Amino acid sequence: MITLHHLENSRSQRILWLLEELGVDYEIKRYSRDSVSGLGPPELRQIHPLGKSPIVSDGEEVFAESGAIIEYLVEQYGDGNLRPRRESPAGKKYTYWLHYAEGTFMPLMIISLILRRIESASMPFFAKPIAKGIVKKVREGYLGQNTIRNLDFMESVLSESEWFCGPAMTAADIQMSFVLEAAEVRTDLAMDYPYLSAFLDRIRALPNYQTALSKGGPFQLGG
Repeated sequence: MITLHHLENSRSQRILWLLEELGVDYEIKRYSRDSVSGLGPPELRQIHPLGKSPIVSDGEEVFAESGAIIEYLVEQYGDGNLRPRRESPAGKKYTYWLHYAEGTFMPLMIISLILRRIESASMPFFAKPIAKGIVKKVREGYLGQNTIRNLDFMESVLSESEWFCGPAMTAADIQMSFVLEAAEVRTDLAMDYPYLSAFLDRIRALPNYQTALSKGGPFQLGG
């Protein structure tokens, strides 16, 4: 039996959606974040040493990292669905987007989150201007321009095809869903990136996405 160790408001929501798309039998073990730190509970470290989510166990085997989990589940249970043929042009795009999501774009969203937390953190009054100055430098010198470049790139791709790998939805789109939902709370996608915004509208209208939301519990990403 597949077990998804699912942390609220986390990347594991997209794995839950994938399981619904695959139509496999699975169970969910839900975990709540620490109210102070926002981190996952110690119980997750009993499943995997890093204590992060998503984690999937299948029999005696344990899988972590969204990309690795998606690859395993699609290969093991996909029956040829949700993944293009490797040698096809769509297959090459599939590999790219499956790794791009966490390798290139999500680090920018994490940096954005950290900077916002620094700005709102309690600190001595004399340290506030220093912290704000550092945050401003990082935003202006690195984060802002790189985020825009990546959003422009993704927008251009979806302006030419409905899904990231072509006309059919794949598991790479499921992988990309979380990073774009993270971007949505940090930028005005609807105004500036209509194709990215339409992508989110499209996935949210899918029955399996809705079912995953109903099963997963809280899913609201902070800025």
